[in-house]
Amino acid sequence: MVNEDLVSWNAILEGYSQEGNHGLEAIFVFIEMVGEGMGLDHVSFTSAVSACGHEMNLELGKQIHGLTIKSGYGSHVSVCNVLISTYSKCEVTEDAKLVFQCMNDHNIVSWTTMISIDEEDAISLFNEVRLDGVYPNDVTFVGIIHAISIRKLVEEGEMIHGFCIEAGFLSKHNVCNSLGYAQNGPCQDALKTFLVATMESKPNNYTFVTGPIIAGALLDMYAKRGSICESKRVFSETPHKSQFAWIAIISAYAGHGDYDSVIELFKEMEREGVRPDSVTFLSILAAGCRNGMVEMGRHLFHSMVKDYHIEPSPQHYSSMADMLGRAGKLEEAEELMSQIPGQPGFSLLHSLLGACRIHGNVEMAERVANTLMRLEPMESGSFVLMSNLYAEKGDLEMVAKVGKWKRDEGVRKEL
Repeated sequence: MVNEDLVSWNAILEGYSQEGNHGLEAIFVFIEMVGEGMGLDHVSFTSAVSACGHEMNLELGKQIHGLTIKSGYGSHVSVCNVLISTYSKCEVTEDAKLVFQCMNDHNIVSWTTMISIDEEDAISLFNEVRLDGVYPNDVTFVGIIHAISIRKLVEEGEMIHGFCIEAGFLSKHNVCNSLGYAQNGPCQDALKTFLVATMESKPNNYTFVTGPIIAGALLDMYAKRGSICESKRVFSETPHKSQFAWIAIISAYAGHGDYDSVIELFKEMEREGVRPDSVTFLSILAAGCRNGMVEMGRHLFHSMVKDYHIEPSPQHYSSMADMLGRAGKLEEAEELMSQIPGQPGFSLLHSLLGACRIHGNVEMAERVANTLMRLEPMESGSFVLMSNLYAEKGDLEMVAKVGKWKRDEGVRKEL
């Protein structure tokens, strides 16, 4: 290339780093730039650190971090934002926090990234965002709602919901006038006052947030805390229902065991032309398992494969096999279990063993118990179930043998 100046090099470097799957090429370009003695800038460092994040190369990321400091870019906002993200991807959250603390200025990307990786301090960070005069975006709200959902903070969740509602109003051009600051003071002061005030707002029966991304996060938050009515209301008041919103509301009803509503919503989703994904089918199968809806479960499982060309995961196989076992379709459950990639999980085997006991299938129970004992030889549950099964069948000799095997293996009795 003629006149290979910094702009040209950065274009190549940035192109590789943005692709995601060309991280190594980006790193090699950066190393070549360093070897050529080029005067690197924030674009060079941002692209190189981003590539380290894609490749999960922590050591090289740290070395480039050191070079950014020596080159005078150690506190540059864009560079620091990518450093925070890279350290987070490499699961060194404390280093990410240190980068954030050393920054002179923070933009919304800085704050949002920290909120998303620091769930314990997410609420206080969100308050600091407001005090810093930075306006949150959709991704910020998703991050804070996720943190609230994980920690099951009910009151904080309602306040953030209220904030989402009022923030939608804030986007209107006349908000500063309505707050009385446009004529008499800086609009930034109005924004700060408004943000503080809206933290006291709570959702009501008439006004709900409209953004599809935030609506999906709110649905998930209310569903996780068991507030199905609030989930339903958010969903019904969302004008543009995304795939995530449909999945969230179906999962919410599935978690409550309301199988009729799950199926009704699924059919409505199909009518609206929204394509279900593997998570949608997993939620429906899990709900069907609890309700013993075997025929519908079979139909949906086959529809997932044939109509939507979704490859069943081990979780799909497990849900279906568990459903069949609970319904007494033991042979079919065992056959389906044999199709699970790798090997069936402990919880499915334990569930099928319990089903064998309920339906009195000793022969299959022995096969399942042997598999369980190979997987978890020190777990006492399979011994207890087999002992109870033999006792119910009146086979006291086998009860004694199971007890001896348990003692020989040194398995501790569950309390």
